[in-house]
Amino acid sequence: MRTVKRTGDHPGTEEGGLPDGPALVVDGLSVSLSGRQVLRQVSFSIGAGQVNGLIGMNGAGKTTLLRAVLGLQPISSGRVHLAGGRRSIGYVPQKVLLDPDLPVRARDLVELGIDGRRLGIPLRSGAKLARVEELLASVDGSALLDARVGALSGGEQQKVLIAHALARHPRLLLLDEPLANLDLHSTQETVTLLGRISREQGVAILLSTHDMNPLLPVMSHIIYLAAGRAATGTAEEVVRSDVLSRLYGHHVDVFHAHGRVIVSVGEEHREEGCEPGPEEACGPDHVTESDASAFTDDSAITIANAQSPRL
Repeated sequence: MRTVKRTGDHPGTEEGGLPDGPALVVDGLSVSLSGRQVLRQVSFSIGAGQVNGLIGMNGAGKTTLLRAVLGLQPISSGRVHLAGGRRSIGYVPQKVLLDPDLPVRARDLVELGIDGRRLGIPLRSGAKLARVEELLASVDGSALLDARVGALSGGEQQKVLIAHALARHPRLLLLDEPLANLDLHSTQETVTLLGRISREQGVAILLSTHDMNPLLPVMSHIIYLAAGRAATGTAEEVVRSDVLSRLYGHHVDVFHAHGRVIVSVGEEHREEGCEPGPEEACGPDHVTESDASAFTDDSAITIANAQSPRL
């Protein structure tokens, strides 16, 4: 029998569920900010062992949706169901700024993921160090063990942050713009790593980006946000002119060239969907440092089990 727990701060959140069920179900989710409806009736479910993309241009509501799942953003209506509760989520926030002179090594940051919210000074042990080494090895980061995190490259920092997020064996891994500001090699390396983690550990992964192209080799499903609504399914089902035109409410062109997908939404919206770069802090699509610390390290996510595009 399924056990359901409703949290007092967010009455639309449910926890509990069968082990083999979806890791995350979002049902009819609506969110308003300052009187403006940012998300309208968004629904999707996420299974285990998949890499899924949360796609949309800047300001589409990607970070707002992630915040709602994390419990950081109150919802207007609908529900968020987490099979393992919020402690089953591994979270890698957007724009983590680390001072190069900060005396924090990769092993220290990963160890924080193991200690979590325990009070007091964490005690080192052989078992804990072995776990830290195991986590860094799982992200191809063994050589980074004693390196200062602030002195690492963007791609290396992502490896350490992912290892930190995996410390508590999450069912869901959620990443907010993890490919922003990475060079081509680091982008490909990060995408390949996430694909391997999903396959080998059975973790459901959801990552936000406005460029779907790097994800195409590993992406199972897509949640495409526009005009506050979402279309979900495989990339082939969703990234089509007819589907996206209905989503945007005006004509949208989709082009395929040299293995890339280009989505042109018109001059008034500018071309998007294929250009790499960081998501700007515009409107609701911005997570602050205090948001990230409030969530600490209880994290994880993936995406839609849609059989056909759903609007």
